[in-house]
Amino acid sequence: MDYPERYELVFQASAVEDDVVVVHRTERAGAGGYPIYEDETGIVRAEISDRGEVRMLASGGHQTHGTPLTARELSR
Repeated sequence: MDYPERYELVFQASAVEDDVVVVHRTERAGAGGYPIYEDETGIVRAEISDRGEVRMLASGGHQTHGTPLTARELSR
């Protein structure tokens, strides 16, 4: 299957503005068999399915991420 190279993950930050994090596809796959995407720092990681479903992954101990409101495909 051909997966997008990049996504924007949109998180609810405040009533005024959302936080947007750009993630790129890695060579790794998650437990569901879908690609793992991460930001440039490697801190924000997510497994994103072919239907755009997002499962956030911890990149360090005691780390928790909120669930993004949406994942917007940037390129194929």
